[in-house]
Amino acid sequence: MEVKDILSVTFVQVDLVWENPRLNREHLERLILPLAGTTDVVILPETFTTGFSMNKSNLVESMDGLTIQWLLNLTLTTNLAIGGSLLIKSDGLFFNRFVFVKPQGEITFYDKRHLFSMGGESNVLTGGYQRVVFSYLGWRIAPYVCYDIRFPVWCRNLGDTDLMIFCANWPGSRREIWNILLKARAIENQVYVAGVNRTGTDGEGIYYSGDSQMINARGKVMDPTTNKSDEIFTYHISRTELNDFRKKFPVANDADHFLIN
Repeated sequence: MEVKDILSVTFVQVDLVWENPRLNREHLERLILPLAGTTDVVILPETFTTGFSMNKSNLVESMDGLTIQWLLNLTLTTNLAIGGSLLIKSDGLFFNRFVFVKPQGEITFYDKRHLFSMGGESNVLTGGYQRVVFSYLGWRIAPYVCYDIRFPVWCRNLGDTDLMIFCANWPGSRREIWNILLKARAIENQVYVAGVNRTGTDGEGIYYSGDSQMINARGKVMDPTTNKSDEIFTYHISRTELNDFRKKFPVANDADHFLIN
């Protein structure tokens, strides 16, 4: 398998059409197709086909449904890996599932562990129970979804992660918290942190400010995005730089080891 020291990661920050998977797929495809040959990984926001709607009866899909087939075709066409979350039904249960599709057709997924009870998510969906770390182009990647970022023990780097991804529908009213938590997860874990949020106002009247950003292991924001819709940012992150920093300042040697039942 190819190993890359410099990984190119592109954020697609968009205003999602409320509860309309077809229009969202069409819009995202128009934005992603020109990225072929320019990057390695494309990250989409949380629930990128629907917005943060709990209307599971009309919006939930299966792992062989239209959106997964669309992702498989799109990765094959562009030779890009693409990740983001959507509502999935599996074994009779409903999940907010982050899927990462590689150009070769391999699918890795992570089910959102911490469901946003204040938004009714825990009344509709089932929380995941398994931490996931996968490898792509030699990078060890841990995916998370939105509210997960508030729970640092769950997001702990166990010496097996280089890049954490947080895809989100994070309201603008709590944008300062989003900015702080992204930095905190990067600093405490000595990893790159990719936070990809949506923009616009959803069908419930909730405003999203974007503020997608890549944070390095020192907690520095790498050219942040703004609150503009249809904003595409590409970041080039270095594994050598990351490992050199870890060797120079090896805080992981003094870390506690937590177990989650």
